[in-house]
Amino acid sequence: LVNKVVSHLVQAIRDKDSCFSSIERQSAGSYYERVKISEPNEFDIMLVMPVTRIQLDESDDTGAYYYVSFKRSPKEKGWLKFLEEDGKLSAFKMLQALREIIKQEVKNIKGMEVTVARKKAGSPAITLQIKKPPLEISVDIILTLEAQQSWPCSTQAGLKIEQWLGTKKRRDFRFRSIYLVAKQNKREKVLRGNTWRLSFSHIEKDMIKNHGNSKTCCESNGPKCCRKGCLKLLKFLLEQLKRKHPKELEKFCSYHVKTAFLHSCVMWPNDTDWHLGNLDHSFQQCLEFFVDCLQKSQLTHFFIPQYNLLSQEDKARHHFLSRKISYELNNGFPVFHE
Repeated sequence: LVNKVVSHLVQAIRDKDSCFSSIERQSAGSYYERVKISEPNEFDIMLVMPVTRIQLDESDDTGAYYYVSFKRSPKEKGWLKFLEEDGKLSAFKMLQALREIIKQEVKNIKGMEVTVARKKAGSPAITLQIKKPPLEISVDIILTLEAQQSWPCSTQAGLKIEQWLGTKKRRDFRFRSIYLVAKQNKREKVLRGNTWRLSFSHIEKDMIKNHGNSKTCCESNGPKCCRKGCLKLLKFLLEQLKRKHPKELEKFCSYHVKTAFLHSCVMWPNDTDWHLGNLDHSFQQCLEFFVDCLQKSQLTHFFIPQYNLLSQEDKARHHFLSRKISYELNNGFPVFHE
């Protein structure tokens, strides 16, 4: 169902606006990393637009948010409608245009009911609801720019995978394109909606799929490990706790545990640290690391070391989650059995 809807939309978007004519779909998120827990009812699809010769200017000190402008006036004149007076490419204007096309086009999809959900403040996604009883599926469509140029300075000391996946792998990753998603930076004095945030989901997907220190880890005839099992459990635990305490934990998302997991893979780089039979031990190690991050309100972005994903003003929330996790850890995870 999802493929049918997205293929239909991609074709329509390409036809309706010449700026979007080279848009490509790319799947991201847990379903495609094969770490989805519970039923597959949520999907993330990136709509990737290649852009050339862009200039990035940091919009704050996190090293994650940027203003994008063209170094030269783009050949495709349609881009001009998306530029601010100062030449910055407006994420807001592009999302709005994309949203309008999608809203018109879902009416033409046969065989199921597809609607566009109301806009969530600050979310980079256009969310579709697909209903075909008994199924209800939500699809997040994320507008993404792809630029083949070197990664910004803020990423220089990140992606510390030399001991885990190797120096060569790190170099290969850093030669790949940079992705920017249309994401509002809440720290801006005036919220104009023209900031873009670096995204590394294409690299995270690759690391999670080819996660072994030895090249044969989890291949058909190679030894199996419990890394993915660990990540699934971490995500499941957070999901269950969020279900129980939606208000207190609303600011946490699976990206927090995914980041803690990637740091754990670096701290324990060898496949022998993740024996399949040691799932409970590995899971507890990852959780203890995450609890430690919560208690210090410090979880470093895996690719951008200066960016702390746990802001200091939310300390009370971090401590709340760390208490809930510690309780689960010490009592055999009652929340898993509810």
